[in-house]
Amino acid sequence: MNNTMAGFYRSKYKPAVEPSKSVPTEGDNHLMFSTQFESCDARRAFPCFDEPNLKATFDFSIEIPEDLVALSNMPEKAVNKSSKGLKVVSFERTPVMSTYLLAWAFGDLEYVEDSTRREYNGKPIPVRIYTTKGLKEQARFGLENAYQVVDYFSEIFGIDYPLPKMDMLAVHEFSHGAMENWGLICYRTTAILFDEQHSAAKYKNRVAYVVAHELAHQWFGNLVTMDWWSELWLNEGFATWVGWLAIDHLYPEFEVWSQFVTEAVQTAQQLDSLRASHPIEVPVKDALEIDQIFDAISYLKGSSVIRMLSNHLGVEVFLRGVSDYLKAHAYRNATTRDLWTALSKASGKDVDTFMDPWIRKIGFPVLTVAEEPGQIGLRQSRFLLTGDVMAEEDNTLWWIPLGLKTTGKAAGRTTEALTSKESTIRDIDESFYKLNGDQTGFYRTNYPPARLAKLGVQSNKLSTEDRIGLVADAAALAISGDGTTAGLLTFMSELVQEKNYAVWSQMIASLGNIRSVFAENEAVANGLEQFTLKLVSQATENLGWEAKADEDYLTGQLRALLISAAGGAGHSATIKEAKDRFQRYISGEQEAIHPNLRLPVFRINVAEGGKEAYKAVKDEYSSTTSIDGKEICLQALGRVQTTELVNDFLDFQFSDAVKVQDVHSGSIALAANPKARDALWEYVQEHWDIVYKKLSGNSVVLDRYVKNSLQKFASHEKEKEISEFFQGKDTKGFDRGLVQVSDTVRGNANYKERDEKLMLEWLEAHGYTKP
Repeated sequence: MNNTMAGFYRSKYKPAVEPSKSVPTEGDNHLMFSTQFESCDARRAFPCFDEPNLKATFDFSIEIPEDLVALSNMPEKAVNKSSKGLKVVSFERTPVMSTYLLAWAFGDLEYVEDSTRREYNGKPIPVRIYTTKGLKEQARFGLENAYQVVDYFSEIFGIDYPLPKMDMLAVHEFSHGAMENWGLICYRTTAILFDEQHSAAKYKNRVAYVVAHELAHQWFGNLVTMDWWSELWLNEGFATWVGWLAIDHLYPEFEVWSQFVTEAVQTAQQLDSLRASHPIEVPVKDALEIDQIFDAISYLKGSSVIRMLSNHLGVEVFLRGVSDYLKAHAYRNATTRDLWTALSKASGKDVDTFMDPWIRKIGFPVLTVAEEPGQIGLRQSRFLLTGDVMAEEDNTLWWIPLGLKTTGKAAGRTTEALTSKESTIRDIDESFYKLNGDQTGFYRTNYPPARLAKLGVQSNKLSTEDRIGLVADAAALAISGDGTTAGLLTFMSELVQEKNYAVWSQMIASLGNIRSVFAENEAVANGLEQFTLKLVSQATENLGWEAKADEDYLTGQLRALLISAAGGAGHSATIKEAKDRFQRYISGEQEAIHPNLRLPVFRINVAEGGKEAYKAVKDEYSSTTSIDGKEICLQALGRVQTTELVNDFLDFQFSDAVKVQDVHSGSIALAANPKARDALWEYVQEHWDIVYKKLSGNSVVLDRYVKNSLQKFASHEKEKEISEFFQGKDTKGFDRGLVQVSDTVRGNANYKERDEKLMLEWLEAHGYTKP
């Protein structure tokens, strides 16, 4: 039983209540035990043919202390006393399934329970969430979602949930967000537990989504499994899309599709715009290669092209095809082509032909628009963030649904697709048109500068997803050199009256990236800070600090976002209020900071308050009992402003005080902080043996850490330095990530060199630089 979050392993935790007598301990911590077998770690726990297409049934028994609880995929069959103080717990035989889906756990557990509202084989299915003792009440929200989602998926897939129970378990150390073991889903605590009084509301959204995602796998992945890991996207892409579909069904007020565009689509396009990306369906031959494709391509590009396809076919038709696919391959394995065959039959369209390039080819297109009187010319080409696509890299012909929004004669062409390199749309309404309506297509659109500026003043004609897409596309095209930062800033200036959280989230994320790239040029950095300040000030002041009694979820999220952005841009009133509330909070007045505002307030104080504030947030990390508290503190501590505090924070991250699962949180924040980025890299180089030793037990954790710690640089010298440092080192398990880091840093460096002078001129011309 290792401690690397793979195979059969142990997790440390501090008990919330008096534990049972037999609970094992390790130092000051108590232990629970669970499994994580995906992708190739069942072999760590027992001899097996550990491949997804070698399915079997499993009978499982385990001997544990009498006062502890054991769980597995199936219900208990028998409990028998064995030697003194021990018992043997046996479980019913599983259905035929892959080894990576087998699971068991034991510990000092308790649970909350409900049941499905639909009946299955004449009775409801019990749904439980297990936690270590003292935490079960925080599982209520997850439970409320779980039984509803089981029923929802049983209905839309046309197949009843096939097992006699659905258990879920909060695990204190977990490398991913969750794992879909059939009938026993395991989660990291922040992905399943939520405290209505003390948790930040964004974690409610996270719990709802992760629960839905993992439950989707009970059909898509567990009942029908991809034939080999090269088609991992069949599991993850679909579960991601249908997870969002379920949350939209349960919580329409969350407006999840706008969230999907700003989070899922943009994250996928960021990675897929690198040469070092990979096709959705990618050949893999060993465990370390497999672990590296659990990434934004398999999950987020996969789900984005499914959204594009389902929008084209119609969601009802798409789900009918999915149901046929699941029924045809139940308890067996399937391929991408099997899914396309079912969807083609359901829709009457040749899905395989037009979707094949999206799955088997690397990258995605940019659609470049050329305007002529009464018509527009369209040309598709591969988009690279580095802006240097070579002819041999640009030979993929994508099927691109145009999603044209306009009026007049061309309005009837909204469902057309581009199936050639170039085409022309005639009779266009020159007063207004927008391609890729609601951003359902997985591509970027490059408009002439005057058209982009015009769309900025026509935001009342655009959906939330349209506005997000325009900001994100303009930002990416500025980096690649296909557009300009000046054009992006001009467009964003027109959105100063924006009220939507997701649009603001995209604007602030795009601005944050620009400020990061140009951080070393003091004049440009100051000008961008002033631009950000002007952009967010009025909205921040209008929203204020106090939540109204009937306030909706998105307004609360917007307040936290704007306070963080305003404080980071030097808004004096926001900084003053954040400092005042922080002092009251650390003096014992917990209600001084609303749970939603802990992260922005902590961030502002760490950035502005020096050693004293840093120490206070570090102490908060050690003392917090909130499920999300430690994660929030790590993210805030990354805003430190001196090398001394950066090194202290990194020493803290790599001490036993911070769990391996959480180390990346602090370093992501440091990497995003221009005052800390160089010191982080120096630390990694000087302490590589320590970093590698702590993280390399789990290749997913190490790969995640390296990628997120190093990709924010914007210098060719740094890119060379990083490459040279890792030459000759064992990089198995994160070699793909290192190439992605190099691509990203090169793209940032090219962008900086190309746009720096133009940026300064624009900022000076618009009064954003100090005289």
